Amino acid sequence: MRLLLVEDNASLAELLAAQLGREDFTVDRAATLAEAGDALDVANYDAIILDLSLPDGDGLDLLKQARAGGNHVPVLVLTARDRIEDRIRGLNLGADDYLPKPFDPGELLARLRALLRRPAAVMPSRHTIGNLAVDEVSPEADIAGRRLDLPPRERALLRLLARRAGKLVAKTTIEEALFGFDSEAGPNAIEVYIHRLRKRLLDGGATATIRTERGIGYLLIASEPNP
Repeated sequence: MRLLLVEDNASLAELLAAQLGREDFTVDRAATLAEAGDALDVANYDAIILDLSLPDGDGLDLLKQARAGGNHVPVLVLTARDRIEDRIRGLNLGADDYLPKPFDPGELLARLRALLRRPAAVMPSRHTIGNLAVDEVSPEADIAGRRLDLPPRERALLRLLARRAGKLVAKTTIEEALFGFDSEAGPNAIEVYIHRLRKRLLDGGATATIRTERGIGYLLIASEPNP
């Protein structure tokens, strides 16, 4: 999943981006309202983590603008403001949750995962394709009950495909989900990750495989068991 982290404290932003990256999130960072607005203009995000006190204005202005434009992406607000009036205003403008500073990074992650489950109440917490199970909340996946260990980007790729199992996922959608603005992806990066993940599923005895629709995208489908 791809997140936009709007935070002008460089040390905090770096710490949060690193932790979220370890949890398979792709994180784009913005330190100002202008940078955040530019990011929203060119990319689709699964959630926004939004600080309110920014060098060029109030983060609530970005929230107001996004909601007015029909963008309903979940927004978790970070703030040192403790007045109830500020929280009420933010919630009325469309914030989904508040986390006061200082906070524990573990609580931020828990609140973020709760928000990501909320917009799609129909989305299950666990996807099952053949004997492959992919957890939506944690980074875990298993084949017939045996844990499948994957590097972060392959885990993120598998979860994306599992979330839309049986449906075509466009290559451009995968690229946007796996690579942020600061990531360098070669022209064949997606094919490489698909190849590696497909081999891991095959070697692990999964009754699920990744089918390629050449030039369009990929889909995760149930397959026959390995002999």
